[in-house]
Amino acid sequence: MSKLESGNLNISVVIPIYNNSPFIAELYSRLKISLEVITKKFEIIFVNDSSKDNSWNLIKGIVDLDERVKGINFSKNFGQHYAITAGLDLSRGDWIVVMDGDLQDKPEEILKMYEKALEGYDIVQGRRVNRQDSFLKKLSSRLFYGLFSYLTETRQDEAIANFGVYHRRVIDVIISMRESLRFFPVMVRWSGFISTSVEIEHGKREQGESGYSLKKLIRLSLNTIISFSDKPLRLTVKLGFIISFLSFLYALYIILEALLGITSIQGWASLIASIWMVGGFLIFVLGIVGLYVSRIFDETKKRPIYIVREVYGKNNDVFNE
Repeated sequence: MSKLESGNLNISVVIPIYNNSPFIAELYSRLKISLEVITKKFEIIFVNDSSKDNSWNLIKGIVDLDERVKGINFSKNFGQHYAITAGLDLSRGDWIVVMDGDLQDKPEEILKMYEKALEGYDIVQGRRVNRQDSFLKKLSSRLFYGLFSYLTETRQDEAIANFGVYHRRVIDVIISMRESLRFFPVMVRWSGFISTSVEIEHGKREQGESGYSLKKLIRLSLNTIISFSDKPLRLTVKLGFIISFLSFLYALYIILEALLGITSIQGWASLIASIWMVGGFLIFVLGIVGLYVSRIFDETKKRPIYIVREVYGKNNDVFNE
């Protein structure tokens, strides 16, 4: 009997939920069918990130029907990657699937990634070869990952997000990382375990809108870059050196003109422009340093990463986060 048929492997599925009420029932139904092909021993963990719709009531209704399903309800909206962390903390499976709750991550693709994991990989992520997203979302994603790759000196793929199958040893490392700023794909890559990707079909969002507005995307990008890279600081040092070097050359030029008796009319506009340029650069540098200091301040406060209002399901662990 093959590993696929043995049914001895426990799987946990972690799903962050935010205003996904139109999809929850179908998502559960398709998940159950897909997972039962692999094993009967699985659990599904819905993490409600303080949705404004009826998502939590729908989750509780599913939990009442199936003891393999659990629900976590946040006290307020913390964000997708914090919801993923809460689900990982509660998960107990040997393999963990992380996916979105809007059916763009298709449950039927789990089997493909799981079979690839059995070849000896700790991490198997889904690569969306034909993303069914808006032009703005695909463009913003490409710009973010391009900039993030440059600033972190790593290679990031905008076609890969959260959807994947992860071994317990990988998830234990992620759980041990308790910094306040979270970005699941980068934390997975940082763990260094054997990883690969498989091409998957990306579903089209049939209803509703993405939980990420342009403002949230910009904020997430800024926080992630500051959290996982110090290159912005190193770039400001280089830029400051270049400006100082050019200023030194210009000072030598002025001294040489004076020695040769060459006089020139000093322009007020150029003087003001120089002052403004240097002043703006100093403020820019102070701003970047301030962002890093504020992140250090957040870490020193040691506040909970998330706050759980309710855990709904049988035999739930107590949260002490």
